[in-house]
Amino acid sequence: MSEFSTRDPATPAFWDERYRAGFTPWDARGVPRALTRYIDAARPGRRVLVPGCGSAYEAGYLLSRGFEVTAIDIAPEALARARAVLGDAVADRVLRQADFFSLDIEIDWIYERALLCALPYRLWADYAAAARRLLGVGGVLAGFFFIQNSAPEPRRGPPFSAHRTEIDGLFADGFTCTADEDVPEEQSIPAFARHERWMVWQRRDEAGAAAGNR
Repeated sequence: MSEFSTRDPATPAFWDERYRAGFTPWDARGVPRALTRYIDAARPGRRVLVPGCGSAYEAGYLLSRGFEVTAIDIAPEALARARAVLGDAVADRVLRQADFFSLDIEIDWIYERALLCALPYRLWADYAAAARRLLGVGGVLAGFFFIQNSAPEPRRGPPFSAHRTEIDGLFADGFTCTADEDVPEEQSIPAFARHERWMVWQRRDEAGAAAGNR
């Protein structure tokens, strides 16, 4: 592994340094099969956000399937890599340098691919809060979650693995899990193999749920 000077994955400099060095073990180099199956079966809302988009293969795919795509990253080097992957015409339509935590746009669903596990644990509650804030009732957070219940302690990263109870706890407030399945090892990259789950969390109507419980 290369030696790097930046150690905080919450900063753009951390990712810029690794992209410049060509050290991107999280890069799937294509569109995951689980995403294509989901799009074919579920056809979620038109406006999709891809946070922490990295090389943004999925952003180009989603645009080709008729979605209105906003793909964001905090790291300029990641966005430069995405532009090289997508080409200028597509990149100009979908890419944006922005922070997920302060974003303010209208969307129907969020595609999660290795952003949560790239963040230090101290930011996980903020991630869940941002997803709740951005999604309206019925909106979904769909994607891949890195779950490793038997990970040795202290857990290190990135990628930062989760216990299943931690994922359930993060989204207990405001979400209902509507899909949950293992990702076959051959469909994962080595960094996540045998520890990925495809999950869909739907934003529920808290006011309606509370009224129904009275």
